[in-house]
Amino acid sequence: MHPTRTRVLVALAAALTIPLVARTPSPSAFQERASPAADRGRGQSQSLVEYDDAVQRASPTGVDFTGEWAPRFHEDEPERVPGPELGDYLGIPINDAARMRAMTWEASIQTLLEWQCRPHSADYIWRGPSPLRIWKDVDPVSRQVTAWHAEWLRSVDRSIYMDGRPHPSPNAPHTWAGFSTGTWDGDVLTIKTTHLKEGYVRRNGLPRSDQATLTEHWMLHGDVLTVAAITTDPVYLTEPFIRTTDYELDPHQWVPPYPCQVVEEVDRKPGIVPHSLPGSYDASSDFANRCGLPVEATRGGAETMYPDFRDKIGFITSKCIAAQR
Repeated sequence: MHPTRTRVLVALAAALTIPLVARTPSPSAFQERASPAADRGRGQSQSLVEYDDAVQRASPTGVDFTGEWAPRFHEDEPERVPGPELGDYLGIPINDAARMRAMTWEASIQTLLEWQCRPHSADYIWRGPSPLRIWKDVDPVSRQVTAWHAEWLRSVDRSIYMDGRPHPSPNAPHTWAGFSTGTWDGDVLTIKTTHLKEGYVRRNGLPRSDQATLTEHWMLHGDVLTVAAITTDPVYLTEPFIRTTDYELDPHQWVPPYPCQVVEEVDRKPGIVPHSLPGSYDASSDFANRCGLPVEATRGGAETMYPDFRDKIGFITSKCIAAQR
């Protein structure tokens, strides 16, 4: 090799080696960092890749909800699987408008073409019997979670944005999943959802308007996911409606596809919508008589949510311990 070229290469190698030597910790430095307690005291990482641990630890990362989650029905199987009794509005803070819509509702409305493949909306889907899959989007550079996704058997992909974006205009389109943003409160993921299409708070005709908002708290206890869902509806609810639901991690679970197909389930004339006229049928009275409950209780309302209501109506043992089918 030409002597001049050799000198140039040696000079370049020396120039590259100097910064690397300057950045390489001495053996004593490795010994000083061998103690985890010392690391915690100085806020340093065990990694040879240097970054600011103080910033990393201050960023709210929460816990990882990724996985396959199976529903558990320890307390509410009759409501969530076969469905609630018609006329059972106990413990739900509905107003007169919601009660009237529920009492004119007919279950056969779900045979209409428009209803057959209709998914549960974000506030109710937790109450369904289907399995759940949760996954996350991670920024490839910052490695921060930018969004969570939740999908059930009979639902659309629900996105929960974690990047701080604002909610859209009230005039933006409403969807079954709504528009959701999440923030961390320790290890609890708190989610705010707006822009929901009109849905229901219970599968016996109790409506929920498209002006409702949803607040959720996702909490992880070992392999159990508990979700507290709080629905606020200025149209049909006089107070926030709170429910909790449990799921358990199931690594062997698989959420199958749901290729719903619309069919003609009932032969009826075009334009006919199943319903009952106001005053023609009192489902809450029928339910109360069958179960030996006061009609005042079965009609629901905020008052029926609280323990003081039992003092008002006296001690009563229902003949319907659970929904009978």
